[in-house]
Amino acid sequence: MGQEKKQVLAFDFGASSGRAILARLEDGRIVMEEVHRFSNDPVTIGKTMYWDTLRQFFEIKQGIIKAKQKGGFDSIGIDTWGVDFGLLDEQGVLLESAVHYRDDRTLGMQEEVFKAIPKEELYNLTGNQFENFNTVFQLYSLVQKRPWLLERAKTLLLTPDLFNYFLTGEKKAEYTMATTTQLMDARNQVWSDRVVDALSIPKEILPEIVSSGTVVGSISEDICDELGIRPAKVIAVASHDTQSAVVAVPTDEEDFIFISCGTWSLFGTELKEPVIGKESFEFNVSNEGGYGDTFTFLKNIIGLWLAQESRRQWIREGQEYSFGELEQMAQKAEPFLSFIDPDSPEFNTAGDIPARIRAFCERTGQKVPETIGDIMCCINQSLALKYRYTLEQIEACTGKHFSMINMIGGGIQSKLLCQMTASANGRRVLAGPVEATALGNIAVQLMALGEIRDVKEARQIIAASEQTYEYLPKDQERWDAAYETFKTIIQ
Repeated sequence: MGQEKKQVLAFDFGASSGRAILARLEDGRIVMEEVHRFSNDPVTIGKTMYWDTLRQFFEIKQGIIKAKQKGGFDSIGIDTWGVDFGLLDEQGVLLESAVHYRDDRTLGMQEEVFKAIPKEELYNLTGNQFENFNTVFQLYSLVQKRPWLLERAKTLLLTPDLFNYFLTGEKKAEYTMATTTQLMDARNQVWSDRVVDALSIPKEILPEIVSSGTVVGSISEDICDELGIRPAKVIAVASHDTQSAVVAVPTDEEDFIFISCGTWSLFGTELKEPVIGKESFEFNVSNEGGYGDTFTFLKNIIGLWLAQESRRQWIREGQEYSFGELEQMAQKAEPFLSFIDPDSPEFNTAGDIPARIRAFCERTGQKVPETIGDIMCCINQSLALKYRYTLEQIEACTGKHFSMINMIGGGIQSKLLCQMTASANGRRVLAGPVEATALGNIAVQLMALGEIRDVKEARQIIAASEQTYEYLPKDQERWDAAYETFKTIIQ
């Protein structure tokens, strides 16, 4: 009898739901089983939008119980969105639920921060894309509006690090998550004294940074007793969900470009060193940490949030359609009638996105999309063209040409978006896997446990485990003409 295969438990938190997935390596493939799925809804109290942090940890416990019933596990890894955090007091008690990155507390904070540290200097230090929700702007809103909360805080933990602490009692900052904060010195991979000092952020609340794949501890005795489990290892995977997804890009190429499609579209490439200069600053491209101390040079683009929030609006109006039905309507609509800039500020917040799309088109002198199909067509072709715009920026900054685009994540279930991406960019698209984030989380755990040698082998295993689909460009002349129009609208 050979040694029994190790099982790992991956928790993958998205903006609206989370899953617990049990996995193992079997005959050169990763075999996965979803054992728990749960809603992850923000809670607004007064004027503040919170994450339901305690409920989220309750769901982690439920996932652990269900995994135990399926044979147990040797380790746990948790990935989530970036930037958000919880604050602990001296006793290690959570001071309040984590505030949601879509909360209004950061409005106007960029301008306030730039008074304390010039914008270009902040970029040159951190290499991060400027987004209202970045941790640095969230923290500076506390410095200015709620300083007593920071005075009471002993430790800041980003969301997956917070859950790791709840499980183990260990307070660490996982590298890929730390790089989303705009508080790190990108070149030296440490917290930036210049940034935290300029903004009066207490540096002592920032914990030790550990590499992706670090075993931070074991599940505490109290939780083991409560749930009736053995003390499994807790691994700080590539805890930023984007970086878990990048681990799962099924490629043998050293130079590749990817789009991780979901609520956000993360468009980028993996590099050995950050790219920080005048051009990347002007293009507002981000350098985020990746597995193996790599750098992901990428752009955050508002993604399928536009379709998700539009669907919620139509449901509120009594018109409930599946995403498949919405895609069929988009395919029947006349293309290239109107475009939006997906990253225009009015599309950031929840609400009536279809009305905002119509207002954008009217303001920019375009044909106003009337039907649901028109709106969905406008969203998809605008995303595909924004990808082309971003691809040109990344190629300009890196001096590289990418002949193929890897599309990964849940958004690739939209065949329409995949085809439009191939056509808009004039590049072959390889779509898959859908479960990229969970697979990357699992792969990092298996590497930490010695089941997989390195990320190269992990990508080969994932390529063998998952089906991919190829899309080739079509109607090139029409897309080229549409791109020229699109550029006039977003510039």
